[in-house]
Amino acid sequence: MKHNDPTDISLEVAASTFAALGSEQRLSVLRCLVRAGHNGLSIGELGKRTGVTGSTLTHHMKILAQAGLVTQEKQGRSIICAAIAYDAVRDLSTFLLRECCADVAKKCKEHDHG
Repeated sequence: MKHNDPTDISLEVAASTFAALGSEQRLSVLRCLVRAGHNGLSIGELGKRTGVTGSTLTHHMKILAQAGLVTQEKQGRSIICAAIAYDAVRDLSTFLLRECCADVAKKCKEHDHG
């Protein structure tokens, strides 16, 4: 999911990206990679930190990568996984909140989203 303007996100793209996050294990993997920063983690370390290993982790990483939320790069004998989702997740949040209180006469001040 690559967007420069969050207002450009279509409902279809947002739905497919949210679907990729629709698993507790995938969400845990993504959160762990976000915590690790741009350097990412080896697939082994990611598995240790999340408790998701083997073919299950491979499956979840494939779905997250297809959604454009993570990358996997071979470095020597290791596979390094990293989150690239920072802008995409921010765009998804904006997608959800941009019409907050749009159908009410008095706009909600406590939910001022920008």
